[in-house]
Amino acid sequence: MTQQLSYGPHTVDPPVVLAPMAGITNAPFRTLCREFAGGRGLFVSEMITTRALVERNAKTMRLIRFAAAEKPRSIQLYGVDPQTVGRAVRMIADEDLADHIDLNFGCPVPKVTRRGGGSALPYKRPLLRAILRAAVAGAGGLPVTVKMRKGIDEDHLTYLDAGRIAVEEGVTAIALHGRTAAQHYGGEADWEAIARLKEAVPEIPVLGNGDIWSAGDALRMMRATGCDGVVVGRGCLGRPWLFADLVAAFDGRGPGGYARPTLREVAEVMLRHARLLGEWLEDESRGVIDFRKHVAWYTKGFSVGSELRRRLAVASSLAELAALLEELDLSQEWPVGAEGPRGRTSGKNRVALPDGWLDDPYDEAVLDAAEECAISGG
Repeated sequence: MTQQLSYGPHTVDPPVVLAPMAGITNAPFRTLCREFAGGRGLFVSEMITTRALVERNAKTMRLIRFAAAEKPRSIQLYGVDPQTVGRAVRMIADEDLADHIDLNFGCPVPKVTRRGGGSALPYKRPLLRAILRAAVAGAGGLPVTVKMRKGIDEDHLTYLDAGRIAVEEGVTAIALHGRTAAQHYGGEADWEAIARLKEAVPEIPVLGNGDIWSAGDALRMMRATGCDGVVVGRGCLGRPWLFADLVAAFDGRGPGGYARPTLREVAEVMLRHARLLGEWLEDESRGVIDFRKHVAWYTKGFSVGSELRRRLAVASSLAELAALLEELDLSQEWPVGAEGPRGRTSGKNRVALPDGWLDDPYDEAVLDAAEECAISGG
């Protein structure tokens, strides 16, 4: 089994990548994940909108700030206009804003797909090609990778065509989430699709994404599909230490090679996460408020109680959060109920698409105002 992969000049060892997640994979969360991994692997930013980047939107410029220890620095871009994508990539390369660029063609949320972006875009083959060509041309030698889904739905699968186009346009690697946009995060990920893509594009690394809840799942995916690496998303929500287990597994110590934390240790990570968010946002209260969405993930499976869980989720200062955490029975060992799926699970959604989007897969016209409502991080 491959123990490392190359993204241009960068070696990713073990071959484990943190998936970009809106509102989650900001600098504080990346810091926690990277520390548990001992600095190994690759940790990607939230989705950055190319138009917002070239216009130097203040929120976007904060989102692309990396901690000093983050090497390589990895940015995921979302865009639908080849010219704008090209400008954004050139800006990153010219101003040394990152060391690796990932392009988002997998986002299934309506505000993105209804404008022809994310997982809707690969259906338009010439437009996809134009975006990839502009990105690779503007990258100045920086590796450009792609993250995508199987397609819009089972009747409109695009991943094999998109994979071949990516190879032809000089993309460094492809990550495939084994679901369609219509599935969102429901059902089971199709690992066989990852294997088929690997067979179709042997020239470049293929990474698998979907239903990796443990280090054991990562090893099983690689054995089952022949993929070159894994991308971990929802499995690490409230569990940044999953990356320690992944490193242990790829180092041959087996799944579970990293000891599961007690609730006291979880509480310490929670408080540090909230503190890092406050420092990053330069406002303690905003940091604690932003942290609220993580509470249920961190405490999943532990005996907490509904009232105390509610109070934790409305804390507004570090002191309040720390005091509430001390009310927990911190001696609890890691519970069986904390393993397995977490995060959103809805599926079989109708995909929001522009009018007439499915009429012609070879239409490369860029929609008017396609990026106006696409916000970095979302």
